[in-house]
Amino acid sequence: MEEEQLNEILQHDASLQQQYELLKRMWHAGEKHQENTREEENENISRILQLAKTATVPGEEIPVIQIRSRRKYLYAFGSIAAVLLLVIATWLYSSNNKTATTKNAASTQNLVAENGSRTRTILPDGSAVWLNAGSHISFKEDFSGATREVTLDGEAYFDFVKQTQRSFIVHVSGYDILVLDTAFNVKSYATDKTVETTLIRGLVQVTKQGAAKQQPILLHPNEKLIVDKVAADAAANLPDTNIPEANTVNPDFKITPLNTSAQEKEIIETAWVYNRLEFRGESFTGLAEKMERWYNVKIVFDNEAVKQLNFNGSFENETVEQALTALKTATPFSFSIEGKEIHIRK
Repeated sequence: MEEEQLNEILQHDASLQQQYELLKRMWHAGEKHQENTREEENENISRILQLAKTATVPGEEIPVIQIRSRRKYLYAFGSIAAVLLLVIATWLYSSNNKTATTKNAASTQNLVAENGSRTRTILPDGSAVWLNAGSHISFKEDFSGATREVTLDGEAYFDFVKQTQRSFIVHVSGYDILVLDTAFNVKSYATDKTVETTLIRGLVQVTKQGAAKQQPILLHPNEKLIVDKVAADAAANLPDTNIPEANTVNPDFKITPLNTSAQEKEIIETAWVYNRLEFRGESFTGLAEKMERWYNVKIVFDNEAVKQLNFNGSFENETVEQALTALKTATPFSFSIEGKEIHIRK
């Protein structure tokens, strides 16, 4: 086994192969030193030492060994062998470490869009996913198994590739969204009180995890589903003795139609995919959360009254200072910027 492994290592590194061959000849030369002259021996030793100098492990230096007489022959050979063993051991460790890292990476893939950024990537099956600021998804790297599954924390827009034999499931905030050849948007940050699913085309089926008696919610094109997470959790914990098992529908959600006259890139719920921050009737606290992720800042309200202000608008290429200046022209307030922290006051 060891010999096979050594041969494999030598096949992948020509310099190690050369040193190994020289060491073999050196060993045989040692056994037949009576047939060799002092000059031939010293020449072989010098050649090996020259190769040993180049076989330096990163971060380490190989000491130069001086051979002054035939009596030092065995010592020199031992030192050179040690050098070769060190190089081989380092190669083995690096190779095994890379293999272990690759295996770990192959199990779960994590994608993150930090605050202040948005990103797009292609999943292993060819589906596309856009991540909004402050969002994270994870999935099996090779999408192995009967289903393709991703877990989302934040907001993402999916455009899936249809595979008849393998469904696609998005896990988000206690809900499973079964996808059927579709493009849709999901929004559910950890701090959000709702789970929002906006369907552009196709069909999705939304099911609350652990609520077997609740019928799945079907969403059709140009519809938006809003689920109250707190109310839904409370309803799920109620005794079910008086609730019929059939036709039980989750009462803690609503479905609203989208504006079908608008083009896909003009829809408010997916405007962020086109680098626009849209808001309609948004409270200042709700808008501040979006702006914190969008601009990677921290917004602090110095009094309660200003939190109740409401805004309509859209930001695209504005800086955070330009955005706040535009907001205060509609509803008076003042602000100050200290690095990445912004203070709002009435």
